[in-house]
Amino acid sequence: MLVLGEKYKFTDLELERLDKKFGNVSTIVYKDKNPQSVIEEIDQCLNDNSLTLIVLNTKVKVDDEIIRYLTNLKFKIKKNKFRLISIEHFLEEYLYKCYIPEGNNDLHYLDDIQGYTIFQLFQKKIVDIIAMFFLFLVLPFIKYIANKKMLQESPGSIYFKQLRVGLNNKEFYCIKFRSMHEHNSEDDVRTATKDDDRKFTWGETMRKTRIDEVPQVFNILRGEAHLIGPRAEWNKLTCEYEKEIPYYNQRHIVAPGITGWAQVMFVEGRSKDDTRQKLMYDLYYIKHWSLWLEIKVIWKTVLVVLGKKGI
Repeated sequence: MLVLGEKYKFTDLELERLDKKFGNVSTIVYKDKNPQSVIEEIDQCLNDNSLTLIVLNTKVKVDDEIIRYLTNLKFKIKKNKFRLISIEHFLEEYLYKCYIPEGNNDLHYLDDIQGYTIFQLFQKKIVDIIAMFFLFLVLPFIKYIANKKMLQESPGSIYFKQLRVGLNNKEFYCIKFRSMHEHNSEDDVRTATKDDDRKFTWGETMRKTRIDEVPQVFNILRGEAHLIGPRAEWNKLTCEYEKEIPYYNQRHIVAPGITGWAQVMFVEGRSKDDTRQKLMYDLYYIKHWSLWLEIKVIWKTVLVVLGKKGI
């Protein structure tokens, strides 16, 4: 696989995945380079590797000579599987995420992101009903264990409520098992960190296995959330993210979920780039929603709960 340009920067995890899939990932930067030297580099990669894919990861204007070369390349290579593909299509086809530009000058992709159809909503409601049945069954047991552990490690309320942003920017109170020492979340605007002094052992276990999310079954019952969907984010953080990532609000065209594609495909992080990465997965989920994708998220979530990697 050859990547031409640096429009999108792959994460270390993505490069690891692509290395396993393609065997070798090479990158050629053509900005401010002589077109002929770029063509020679591509030729070298073609000679050295069993190249089957060139990803056009282009941001700056491509020289006409390089365009002509790429246009004629498929006729020169005797491989039925050889492809030229744009970075936008590559991310969706191979990494299951939608490309989001860093600037605000290329937003045509928003035309393809639409809410669920009536039939899709019907299917999601069926999934939600089945999920509520099982979640209400396990809720008393998890509540008993959580309460017993909290009395030992962090006395206080067993539940934690926080104002989150949902469908069409409507705010609602998300209910979870408390996984940190009690504090005023309205005044303490810090996000959780690795060495956070508000953490306690059982709370960290609940966060890692996602069982702190189980009480959100009441949010599903009230129609504020689905089992699967973009994570419902704290309203204060949402305001910050919308300032830093203007298209962040697009994820609110559907209701949030207890678990979601972004949660099982990307490790937790609070940086601007981490948030942007998770948004790419959220938008992919919305754009490519299917019952199969719904089941896939559920399966990956089960792996997380069992202590295995969902990613």
